[in-house]
Amino acid sequence: MKAFDKLQKSINQKNSILCIGLDSDLKKIPNSFEKSFNGLLEFNKCIIEATSDMAAAYKINFAFYEQYGSDGFDLLKQTFELIPNDIFTIADAKRGDIGNTSAAYSKAVFDFFKADSITVNPYMGFDSIEPFLEDKSNYVFLLALTSNSGSYDFQRLSSDGKFLYQHVIEKSTSRFTKENLGFVVGGTHAEELAEIRKQAQENCLLIPGVGAQGASISAIRKAIGSSLALINVSRAIIYPQLKGETDKLDFSVEVRKTASNFYKEMKFKQ
Repeated sequence: MKAFDKLQKSINQKNSILCIGLDSDLKKIPNSFEKSFNGLLEFNKCIIEATSDMAAAYKINFAFYEQYGSDGFDLLKQTFELIPNDIFTIADAKRGDIGNTSAAYSKAVFDFFKADSITVNPYMGFDSIEPFLEDKSNYVFLLALTSNSGSYDFQRLSSDGKFLYQHVIEKSTSRFTKENLGFVVGGTHAEELAEIRKQAQENCLLIPGVGAQGASISAIRKAIGSSLALINVSRAIIYPQLKGETDKLDFSVEVRKTASNFYKEMKFKQ
């Protein structure tokens, strides 16, 4: 199955555009889990089992695993294997380099980790993007307008009457199809999000920024309407507010409760 078809099927089956980010960090997991790689894997398993009936996608931030070296890569592989096969997966790796290097990155993400999609930095141009899409069943989310405050430093630089991020969207949508290409657009930029939705009407938007960064779900929903998108929530779900000493069951219940609240706001068909 092509990744784009799996994405649509997952959203429709869950009636949800909720994407959960597994930004798992040994320093932040509750004390009820071992402060070890096994404990971190159990933490991920607990989150996935508590939310898999609500999540249309899981986004795994590679940096949180790569920091642990070879053990982290093993953990990354095992985490992908924990995710049910019918749920869309995103390798949040933000890769992008000249042709043969991108080809190697692509092989790692799609062949070894077997992710359905990857986040890619378009700064080096089309020859850094195309290797990820040599296999037309793959899917790429290009960074367009990111949710962090630093997005103002470069992404909004003006050239020929348009911002840099607008050039990225315009040029890439003319080169790649909606079946292979989506964009990362921060939910913290609701006004620009509405304009981007008009510019890229059929491409899936991956929208971070909800939760710890303060983006408004209602503002995002208003900006995107009923179009194809995934709204990502990471820390607000995987690190819920726990009171006092808790066990793994307490953690699982609280994760599910928190995810359910987001799920209600992110139903695909309202």
